[in-house]
Parts: sequence; C-alpha cells; structure tokens
Amino acid sequence: MKLKPAVTVIFIALLVTACGASSPPAGEPTPDVAAVRTSAASTVISQFTLTAAAFTPTVSLPTETSAPQITTTATGAPLAQVTTGAGTTVALCDSLSIDPTTVDVNIPDGTTMTPGQDFIKTWRVKNNGSCPWGAGYELAYAGYANQMSGQFQPLEEVVQPGQEVELSVQFQAPDEAGEYVSAWQMSNPAGVTFLEIIFVKILVQ
Repeated sequence: MKLKPAVTVIFIALLVTACGASSPPAGEPTPDVAAVRTSAASTVISQFTLTAAAFTPTVSLPTETSAPQITTTATGAPLAQVTTGAGTTVALCDSLSIDPTTVDVNIPDGTTMTPGQDFIKTWRVKNNGSCPWGAGYELAYAGYANQMSGQFQPLEEVVQPGQEVELSVQFQAPDEAGEYVSAWQMSNPAGVTFLEIIFVKILVQ
C-alpha cells in the first residue's frame, strides 16, 4: 500500500504548526493557532479517508440460491409385510380376495364323503394384489385337522392383478369317520404365504 501523499500532508501540517508557534513579525496580526491546527488535522484525516477508500476491498456477497428440491417417485405401498424364519422382513405385493357367495365352486362345507374317497375341491378367488401369479404360485397347506393328502393343481395360465381364477386341490378323504377341515393359503415363488386362508370341510361316514 502506498501512503506517500498522506506522509507528505502530515509533514506539511507539522511544519505549519511549528511556524504558527513562532512569534509573528511586528505589525502583523497574530494567527489563530487553534484554527491552523484544526485545519491541518482535517486535511490529514481527509487524506487518510481517501487513501483507505481507495484500498478498501469490495466484498461480494454470494447470491442466494434455492436449496435443491428432492423429488421422490411415489410407489404403491406393500399390501403386507412378513418376517421370514431368517428374520428378514419381506414386503408383499401379493393378495387375494374372497367372495363368500362364490368362493366354493364345488364341495360346499359339510359335504358327505366315504372313507378313502378321492375328490377335487375348487375355490374361486381374485388376485387383488399388484403382482401377477405365474410359475411358482400355488396353494400350500396351512394346517387344521388334516391335510387329507392334498395336492395343488398347477395354474394353467398367468393370473393378472384384478383377475379371478379357480384354484383346485385334489384330496383323499380319511379312512375314519368324522368331520374334517383342511386349510390352505396361496404361496408365492419365495415360499411366502398370503394372509388369506381358504378351507374345505367334509363329513366322512
């Protein structure tokens, strides 16, 4: 930074002050020493102000910008979540709906069978999930009284979401007389069963 002009002004101010301190010649009015000093000081301050202004950096504030917006793509929520035996949570896109008035295509509850009789039970259900049912989808035994040697009859075509389909299982009635109930659930290729359960109920005599 060059301050030579300011130094020169200071020197002049001091010189004027020193001269003002000496006695004036006879006959001349005595100068106002205070006024001279004030004028010199004002000049020095003005020079310093101008010098500082010339070398004062200009600070540019950053332009305010909008924060980036995070856009998310909405996806359908899973219909259900289950925890497998390994402790993994699986989101299901599989679900079926049952109309009580049409679910039993044949073999209504309480149908009489003879011991050891073979029969095929068929249910009508609707795929109300978001995944199509293709290879690997099947009815799996869900417990209750007796499996009755049930064997699922494979799907003949892919069942699209919103489509109805008839599901069948081939059974054999037990040899002993009595009332038997067998429960079944749809299962996906990963072995995860749906939440809904369908039944067959017979009377052996």
